[in-house]
Amino acid sequence: MLHNNTVQCIVTDDEPIARRVLKNHLARVEGFTIAGECGTALECFTLLQRQQTDLLFLDVQMPQLNGLEFLRSLQHRPKVILVSAHREYALEGFELDVVDYLLKPVSFERFLRSLDKFRQRQVPPGSIKEEEEKAAEFLYIRADRKTVKLVLAEVLYIESMSDYLKIHTLDCMYLTKEKISTIEQKLPSHFIRIHRSFILNTRHLQAYTHETIEVAGKQLPISRSFRQEVLDKLNQ
Repeated sequence: MLHNNTVQCIVTDDEPIARRVLKNHLARVEGFTIAGECGTALECFTLLQRQQTDLLFLDVQMPQLNGLEFLRSLQHRPKVILVSAHREYALEGFELDVVDYLLKPVSFERFLRSLDKFRQRQVPPGSIKEEEEKAAEFLYIRADRKTVKLVLAEVLYIESMSDYLKIHTLDCMYLTKEKISTIEQKLPSHFIRIHRSFILNTRHLQAYTHETIEVAGKQLPISRSFRQEVLDKLNQ
């Protein structure tokens, strides 16, 4: 529960410079307060016992006890955003239900996106406005020299081919002249970009690893640049 509508944050990292970066970012955002900072997981454990904490920024690689081991040891966890200079711990982190996984050096823009993810998790079920919950049901596209009503529930995935798109649906494939970045802006939140050339409708997802996604029996690649956000979305 938030204290006076202010998010109480603890920053834990064995590198003072890394802690300073996160604290400076937090100081620029209204509604978030730095409740404490720690250099080790053991110091963090002690602080958590006496300090109400809503959000913990936790480094992965620390002496004595690393962040992932520490996280597993906690019976009552605050929301956690992991921070690391290494990508390889991200999947393990998301399996522990962390809010986000930040790569060092952490830019302010990327930091803000993490805070947005935290805020989304704080929204009580049923409190989102009905009109925000209702996803768009269809789009109109130009295909085969005519305007076609594209039912979004039937779209499996979208594939980019330069200035053209292949829109794969349950029944057929449409070819339309549009950039993937343009159509991405028109789609509801269950459509996610997994690669510079692919957008996935997650409601048709069959299976996934940290490198590929299976939909309608086809393997689609997850690119490195989108992997973190894709795994985060799929683990929500």
